[in-house]
Parts: sequence; structure tokens; C-alpha cells
Amino acid sequence: MIDPLIGAGLLVAVFVGFNIGGSSTGVAFGPAVGSNTVSKVGAAVLMTIFALAGGWVFGREVVKTLGGDLVPQGAFDPTVTVAVLLFIGLALFLSNVVGVPASTSMTAVGAIAGLGLARGNLAIGTMSEIVVWWIVSPIAAFWVSAVVGRYFYPRLVAWFAVTQTKGSLLALDRSGTVPRPELGPNTTPRELVGTTLVVAIACYMAFSAGASNVANAVGPLVGNGTLSVEEGVLLGAGAIGLGAFTIARRTLDTVGNDLTEMPLMAALVVATVSSTLVTFLSAIGIPASFVIIATMSIVGLGWGRATRTVTISDSMRGESPRVSVGALAAESADAPTVGGDGGMPTEEPKPIGEEEDADIPAASDLFEPGTTARVIILQNAVPAVATVVAYAVFAFVL
Repeated sequence: MIDPLIGAGLLVAVFVGFNIGGSSTGVAFGPAVGSNTVSKVGAAVLMTIFALAGGWVFGREVVKTLGGDLVPQGAFDPTVTVAVLLFIGLALFLSNVVGVPASTSMTAVGAIAGLGLARGNLAIGTMSEIVVWWIVSPIAAFWVSAVVGRYFYPRLVAWFAVTQTKGSLLALDRSGTVPRPELGPNTTPRELVGTTLVVAIACYMAFSAGASNVANAVGPLVGNGTLSVEEGVLLGAGAIGLGAFTIARRTLDTVGNDLTEMPLMAALVVATVSSTLVTFLSAIGIPASFVIIATMSIVGLGWGRATRTVTISDSMRGESPRVSVGALAAESADAPTVGGDGGMPTEEPKPIGEEEDADIPAASDLFEPGTTARVIILQNAVPAVATVVAYAVFAFVL
């Protein structure tokens, strides 16, 4: 018979994974669903498959970090395991109430760090390494995206801009002995490539989410020996899939319908940069916040895009660009992205220094500075609070 506390821990772990699946699916597949490239069911299927793949390939390193590297595995008795998972689950719940996404990875680290401080067995070296990467990764996201925004973004818009035609993307040619796929009646090769890119990057984000977040649901259970690393990955990925098929439908609507605030090309750049960083951190066992990294990627991309109005030599003479992340909305009507209307771009992007403020309108800002600051502050405050509360609970109650 299963110990009631162990059973409670398993249920809370499923609850955490369920919520992760609900939020991560919207972030990963919102652009694809919003452009009618993938259905909600299709998004849920792909999210489940690639989250499991990410958890299995790289997520096991993060599971080991949360399940035994920060504090000894012996620290995770059944009561402590349930308490840590409850901290993570409550953080998810409270973040939904206040409308600010909390980093489950950072909250999990905070709760376990509080346990280690209370019991005097926190691995300071491991904790220091994690904190360093928490500082470095958003800075890296900003500068990589800034370089893309300044030097490559207009060209990317011109290359990948397509118009979504009516009818199916692919059809089956049954004229031969073996049916073979071919382009749909109105589909162009360019549309097929662009649409495939949207889906591929969404799957990449799902892979990254699995690599980073599976450990948040099952790390303590692996730490106390209830589950092996492999069993933990399967349970966590299954719970994420459950969330993808259920509560993710609302987040898919929200993200898909709000895409007018971020051009699809910008969303793809941010997704690629953020997912690559998170996947790298997961591979070396570092729990990371996708939201903070993605936020800084958005800011960097917009900043780089806005700086195209001046050359480096001009800036050295004291000229400065009008910096606005709304610069990403500068995709002209004749250069839509997948799912847009209009034809192909007719003009080459202007060289750096020749673009003017009128070429980079700020009519639709991608983010409000006050809101962005609030997100970043709360993203860091939540794990700090989790650490303090966990320390108090484990030092004076449990």
C-alpha cells in the first residue's frame, strides 16, 4: 500500500506538471495556432511528444540537480517532499491570480535552497553556479537578440514573409501505385517552408520546456527515492501533456489572438533565442526561467531594431536612435508573416543609418516598460519569498 504522504506527493507533482503544461503549450504553440497552422489538438499532441523528448534527453540533468545536487537526497523525506511541491504549486496558483507568470524553475530552486539553509546542508557551490547563470543568461538573450534586430531582422522579414493561401497545405497524389504528398492546390513552396518553420520552432520550444520544467514537478520525488529519474521524467511529461490537452486551450486562445502585439517573425526569433539558451542550461543541469530570458530577448530585439536609424560612427558622434521595442512592428503591409495578408515584399531593406523614425513606427509597442519591470521584479521576488518561507517552515515547523 502506498504511503499517504507519498500518494499526496505524486498528486501534487501531477498538479504542478498539469499547470506547467497549461502555460507552456500556449507559449510554444500560440503563434502556430493563431495562424491556423496547427489545431489545438495537434498542438497538444506535439507538446506532449516534444516535452517528453526534452525531458528525456536533457531534463534528467535538471532532475538530478533538484533531486540531489542542491541538498543531499536524504533530506527529502515524504513530508519535506510534499511541502516543497506545495510551494511550487502554490507559486503557480498565485502567479495566475496576479497575472504574472512565476518561474517554476526558480521557485523550485528557492524552496529547496530554503530547505538546505534550514538543515545546514545546502551545496553552496551548486547554488552559486545556478545564480550566476540566472544573471548571465538574460544578458546573453538581450545581446544576441539585439544583434539579430540590428543586422538581420529586416532581411529575415523579407526572406520568410509569406501569404497563407486557402485550402490544404499538402495533398496526396494518388495517380501512381503509391500515394505521395504534393503541394496543395494553392500552396507555394515558400508557404510550405514558412509554415514548416513555424511548427518546427514551436516543437523546439516544447522540447525546451520539457528539458527545463519536468524536473520542477518531480525533482523532490526523485530525491527521496520514490521515483527513478526515468520514472520521474515519464510522470512529469505525462502531467504536462494532460495540461496541454485541457487547460492549455484557453492559453492557446489568449496567445494566438494577441499575436497582433508581436509580429510572427519577432515571435520566432525570440522563441529560437530563448529556447536555445534554456536547452543549453538544461543540458548542464541549470534550472532556468524561460519567461525572464524571453522578456530580455524581446527587449534586445526591439532595441537592436531601433538602432538601425544610426550607424556606429554616428553614435560615436553623439547621435542616438529613438529606442522603442515597438520597432518590431515595422513590418510593412506588403511583407506579412505566415497567416498574414498581402503580397511579397517589393523593396529591399534600407541599409543601417538610412532608416528613419518613420520606418520604425512605435504605434504598437510590444511591451509596456512598467509592466515589464513588474514581471522581472516578481519573477525574482517569487523565488526569494519561496526561499524565506521554506527556510522558516523547515527550520521551525517541520
